[in-house]
Amino acid sequence: MKLLLLLALVGLAQGLETRVPLRKMKSLRQRLREQGLLESYLEQHPYNLAAKYFPGIAVEPLENYMDDEYFGTISIGTPPQEFTVVFDTGSSNLWVPSVFCSSPACRNHNRFNPAESSTFLSTNDTLFIAYGTGSMTGVLGYDTVDVAGINVRNQIFGLAETEPGDFFYYTPFDGILGLAFPSIASSGATPVFDNMMTENLVDRNLFSVYLSREDEGGSFVLFGAIDPYYTTRGISWIPLSAETYWQISMQSVSVSGTPVACSSGCQAIVDTGTTLLAVPIRAFRTLMRLLGASSSGEISCEAVRNLPSLIFHINGKEFPVPPRAYVLRSNGYCSLALQGMDVPTEEGELWILGDVFIREYYVIFDRANNKVGLSRLP
Repeated sequence: MKLLLLLALVGLAQGLETRVPLRKMKSLRQRLREQGLLESYLEQHPYNLAAKYFPGIAVEPLENYMDDEYFGTISIGTPPQEFTVVFDTGSSNLWVPSVFCSSPACRNHNRFNPAESSTFLSTNDTLFIAYGTGSMTGVLGYDTVDVAGINVRNQIFGLAETEPGDFFYYTPFDGILGLAFPSIASSGATPVFDNMMTENLVDRNLFSVYLSREDEGGSFVLFGAIDPYYTTRGISWIPLSAETYWQISMQSVSVSGTPVACSSGCQAIVDTGTTLLAVPIRAFRTLMRLLGASSSGEISCEAVRNLPSLIFHINGKEFPVPPRAYVLRSNGYCSLALQGMDVPTEEGELWILGDVFIREYYVIFDRANNKVGLSRLP
C-alpha cells in the first residue's frame, strides 16, 4: 500500500508531461551518397525549398526531409497502429500513409487501416498538401492518437491516398506530425498539440526539443514541460513575430564581429523539419565566399578548424553556431550545411533556422505566451 501511494505521489509531482524519444538515423542524403546515387537523384528531383513558406495552401517541402535524421513513434487507432513520424515545427498537419494508397512510397511503409480501428470516424473531407516535386492527397478522419502515453481522442488526421513521386519510398519515416499553428493547417485541421492543450492533457501549454549532436543519443520532444537539466545557462525568451510558423525577428548575422547579412533586420523560422540553415540567396553567396566554400558548398575538411562561428543577433542577444555545427562531414567530404533560397515577406527576407541551429540550443516552443525560448547547450 505504501509503495502504491508513493508511486501515485511521484506521478502527481511529475505533472502532465510526456517525453517522446527521437531516434537519430542516417539521412536520406547520406544513404544515397554512400550508394553513389545522390547526384542522379538530385538531377531527377529538382525542388524549391522556399515552397514550404509561401502563403496560401499548406505546403511541405519534400527535400527538407532529405537531411532529416530525427524521428519518433506514435500510434493511431484502437488497437493502436504504430507509425514513425517527423515532429515538424514547420507544418501543422498530422498525416500517415493509408491502406487506400497504392503509391510505391506507401507500399513499403506502415499504412493505417481504418477498418481495424474501433474508434475511427470517417469524413468526406479531402486533404491536399503540395510539395516541391508533386503533391500528397488523401482524406481526413478522426481517431485516438497516442503520443508517448498522451491519448488525444478524436484527433483529425490525414490518410494519404497518393504520395508524390518516389521520394517517400526512400525515407525511414512513415508520416509527419506538424507542431506549428492552426492558421497554416491544410483543410482547417486542428493540430495535435492544440487538442492536447484544449483537453488539458499537458501541464503547461508548451513543448521543448533537444536534438543530440553527432552520434549521441537522447534526443526528445517534451510535451508540457521544460527539462531544467538543459537550461542551466538560462533561457532567452524571444517573442514571435507571426503566429503561423514559429517565426521570430532577427536583427543581423555577423562573422568575426562584422555584420555580413540581415543588416536591416529579417525574419527567421525555427523549424525542426529542416536540417539545414536556409539562407537568402544574396546572403548565401556572401557566406560561401567568406567561408571559402565552392558554389556548391563544398569546403576543404582541413580548413574547417579555422572557420569562425556564425553569430545570429536575435532580440538583443547573440546566438553563435560554431563550424562543427554548420559543416557536414560524410565519407571524407565536407560541405556547408547552408541552402540558398528566397522567400519575400512583408517583414523582410526570411531565414530558416533548422536542426543545424537547433542542435546548439535547447528550444522551448511556448504557445501560452507565443514565444520561443533558447538555452545554449554545453
